[in-house]
Order: sequence, then structure tokens, then C-alpha cells
Amino acid sequence: MGSISKDPAVWGRHLAVAGAYAACYELTRNVSFSHWMLPAGLRMACLFLVPRRYWLALALGETLPIAEMAALHASAFGMLWAVIVSFPPIALMMPAIGWLRRHFSLFREDGQIHMGMIMVATLVCAVINAGANSAALANVSMGDGSEAPGVTIPLFLAWFLGAYLGALTLTPMILALRERLALQPGGMVTPKAIWHSTLTRDALFIALPSLALLMLAASQLDGMALQAARMAMAIPVVLLTLRHGWHGTAIGGMLASIAMASTSFELRDPAMIQAQVVLAFVISTSLLFGVRVARRLAASHPLVVHASSRHHG
Repeated sequence: MGSISKDPAVWGRHLAVAGAYAACYELTRNVSFSHWMLPAGLRMACLFLVPRRYWLALALGETLPIAEMAALHASAFGMLWAVIVSFPPIALMMPAIGWLRRHFSLFREDGQIHMGMIMVATLVCAVINAGANSAALANVSMGDGSEAPGVTIPLFLAWFLGAYLGALTLTPMILALRERLALQPGGMVTPKAIWHSTLTRDALFIALPSLALLMLAASQLDGMALQAARMAMAIPVVLLTLRHGWHGTAIGGMLASIAMASTSFELRDPAMIQAQVVLAFVISTSLLFGVRVARRLAASHPLVVHASSRHHG
């Protein structure tokens, strides 16, 4: 920390990290809702990929937009609520992720990602997120004198699912893109490389059209038919996993999560939550199984294995 106080360039880098994270946080928060929280995925990815010397900057970057929101609503929900909710959730998750990073590598010796560790971290961070939201709600004092809403088990589970599915939507996708970028010559992605990627073509010509049709159908259906359309959105995730391993799961899971979220017509709809539970289960199991598929695919492409291992080493 002494170097930070003496070197303006270091201060500048920390402020740049804080500003970039704050902007990304605002972007993900504005397209989220209670049971689909994309900031959870942003937090997870940053805590795994950003060097620890910048973690304080990440916490600052998250505090700024949260504190602004808390200040705007302090009169409605009370000062104690505002103080509690202003504490950045990413800071609560740092001890858990820090412990995991000290004891487990993000990648195994064979170059494959340590997906079991990723899933454990996702569960832990989802619990922490739900607990933080519960603590804030438990200290609400309504400015109009009405009775404050209480913390219920369904509400806690909705927050847990929101953070868990939000993390599954973003974190694997970011890790997969980072890994595929590292395999490109010079670490640069070209339009030619994107077009010649079988994963890109499968996402464009298999996942996107099928999900678009299911979204269109969902907009015209209700009841069990609507629920069936939502459940079917997990099928492209499985197909991409079988063809491309966990990279396919990451891209397919993100697209399916977005498609399913677009069919939400009311807040905390029980049917919607049930469908998201199914999708979260499919993505989780597909990520774990996808590592085996990726290992088999890598074994048939030894040059890719060598390049990947050299980068991760």
C-alpha cells in the first residue's frame, strides 16, 4: 500500500479499475431483477481474474453506485438500511474467494479449468449475497410509518437463485472467452477466426434460432405451455455442451438465461422461478460434464492442449 501512496501512476491504475468496474456493475445491474442478478457473475469473474492488489479498487468501484442508490432511498427505508446496503457485497465475498485461490488453482495440471472449485465458489457467493440482502431488509424502517416487509424463506431462496443463476450466466462465459482468446495467435481475435469457429456457428445457427422461436412461442402462451417453452430453453445448452464441452455450456447457458429472463412478466413469478431452477441445474451439471468433453476434445487436438497448458502455466 505504501507504493500506492507514493506513485501517482499506481493510483491512476487503481482508479481506472474502480471506474471500469463501477461502469460494468451499473450495466449489469440495470438489466437484472431479483432472481437473475448479473452483478453476481461480474463479481465472481473479477475476483478470479483480477490480481488481488486491485481488489480494494473493485470494492470501491462497487461501493460508489450502491451508496448512491442507498442515499436516494434512505428517506424511504431508513438510515440503518442505507448504511448496511452501502457495504459492497464483493467485499463480503473476497475472504471466501481469496481462500479458494490460495488453496486451489483455477486450472488443473492438464490445463483444464477446475470447474468443481468454480461451482463451490458460486454456491458460497450466492449464499453470501442472499444473506447480505436479508440483513439489509431486516433493518428497513419505512419512512411512511408502514410495516416493513419481513425476510421469508421464499424471498431468501429467490435471492440465492438470482445470484447463483446470475453467476452461471456471466462467469463461465467470461472464463471461456478468456481461454479461447489466449489460444489465438498473438492473443488477438479476428473476424476470420470468429467465423471459422464451430462454436460461433453452432451458437448462431443452432442456439440462437431455437431460443428465438421458444421466446416467440412463450410470448403467445400461458400456463403449462409457457412453462414447457421455458424448460425447452435448456436443450441448446446440452447440445452445445456435447459438441464443445464447457465452452459450449458457457455460451449456451448465457443465451438460454437471457432468453428465459425475457419471458418474465411479473416479479418473483413462482412458475418462472421453477423454470430457472431447472435451467440452473442443467447449466451446473453441463459445466461439470463439459470439462470431461473438453478433455476428450483436447486429446484429439494436441497442439491446442500444448498451447493452452503453456498459457495457463
